[in-house]
Amino acid sequence: MHARKVRPLTVHHLNELLLICSLVLLIAVAAVRVSTRSGLPTLLIYLGIGVAIGQDGIGVTFDDAQLTQVIGYAALVVILAEGGLGTKWREIKPALPLAATLATLGVAVSVGVTAAGAHYLVGLQWKQALIIGAVVSSTDAAAVFSVLRKVPLPSRLNGALEAESGFNDAPVVILVVALSTHGHVEHWYLLLGKIALELAIGAALGLAVGLLGSYGLRHVALPASGLYPIAVMAIAVVAYAAGALAHGSGFLAVYLAALVMGNARLPHWPATRGFAEGLGWIAQIGMFVLLGLLVTPHELGDDIVPALLIGLVLTVVARPASVVVSMAPFRVPWREQALLSWAGLRGAVPIVLATIPMVSEVPDSRRIFNVVFVLVIVYTLVQGPTLPWLAKRLRLGDSEAASDLGIESAPLERLRGHLLSVSIPAGSRMHGVEVSELRLPAGAAVTLVVRDGTSFVPLPSTALRRGDELLVVTTDPVRDAAESRLRAVARGGKLAGWLGAGARGGHDGPGRAEDGGGGRTG
Repeated sequence: MHARKVRPLTVHHLNELLLICSLVLLIAVAAVRVSTRSGLPTLLIYLGIGVAIGQDGIGVTFDDAQLTQVIGYAALVVILAEGGLGTKWREIKPALPLAATLATLGVAVSVGVTAAGAHYLVGLQWKQALIIGAVVSSTDAAAVFSVLRKVPLPSRLNGALEAESGFNDAPVVILVVALSTHGHVEHWYLLLGKIALELAIGAALGLAVGLLGSYGLRHVALPASGLYPIAVMAIAVVAYAAGALAHGSGFLAVYLAALVMGNARLPHWPATRGFAEGLGWIAQIGMFVLLGLLVTPHELGDDIVPALLIGLVLTVVARPASVVVSMAPFRVPWREQALLSWAGLRGAVPIVLATIPMVSEVPDSRRIFNVVFVLVIVYTLVQGPTLPWLAKRLRLGDSEAASDLGIESAPLERLRGHLLSVSIPAGSRMHGVEVSELRLPAGAAVTLVVRDGTSFVPLPSTALRRGDELLVVTTDPVRDAAESRLRAVARGGKLAGWLGAGARGGHDGPGRAEDGGGGRTG
């Protein structure tokens, strides 16, 4: 019997693939606008695009769970890297113990309660019930990063939720892989030891790669500014690969490496953030569309009720219980606990994790995937749009916070100096402050102001306005002090340094700005 000859990939196939992919991307980009106006989460639209292309729609047949898992892992690496780069250390530092507890003890409680519900209410075997409990107990980084940054929450809550979503993927992936292996699951204490070891290896490598990468990017001037974003993302991917190859948690490694670089005052930082954000969008679109292709809608009918029951247990019992248990040592007010309970957003991560038992050929793995898919769709529709409303009802908004500056740093190696590009946003208290009232340290000066498309050299009496862009030249020794002073004035106005709020704002440090901060070069 002759083997079937595989047709080689031709340029014509490439042209067709590029046309289809570009059209899907354009539709997905347009869908963001629809999502913004309607309040419908973008992930549902992207999943819908995949379903429409699939066999129950246009008719494209796709059932490769292993390829979906591989691409899903790659997309999660990019999403976690983008999330880490945009996470502000100033916000998550006080919430770090809280987030770590939610990502470990909280996950354990959620897995146990959800698995019990799946076993007793739906009738699943314990192994399948535990897999579902583990899969859906991870909050989704993409959903959290996209939704929470539109909700003006207090910094402690924002930091706790962002850090939790970045941390909890790692233990959940290890748990799902362990539960999906054939044969008897190892003793619980051995499993806990394995999870702790992999997390420790991933954390150590992630921090090491992030610190080394930040040091190198600050002290090596690249010939083009566009190379910095590429280098940053490459370093983040190195952290993931190194962690995974060392039998550690690659997901924790990439998040921590990106977190370190995101707060390290790297050069050309706004360009890096924009590049990472664009890659994050592509990763989300590709992952969601592929997951939509993998599902077969006409097979979901029998799994809708079980998915609703398990989701109800997860949302109303398991997540609140995990929050209450995790918050016990921290004395968190009940209103914050209520918001944390409702903000356990799910998204593509549980659906990607549901492909692990499919690849491992666990019995009823297709049913597990369908239940998780329906659960994510329904409860994302419920939780995502109602989160801003709940935050408002609980009076946990923080809409009066002053807007921070966008500062980009470019190297002036021969002069041992820096050129800071400062954008004054609408909410900045720098509006109306005269140049002389900035009181920049000796060795720093505002050399140019761009206003309404016109540039001019300012006088000491020139009053700054919202929308102005400033060019500030500073020598290396006073670079940090100059940027701290600019941020202090942006928060506290001309009296910053004399009033408490402004002074505190100045000590936050330039690398922990609201938009990621400025850069620092050697």
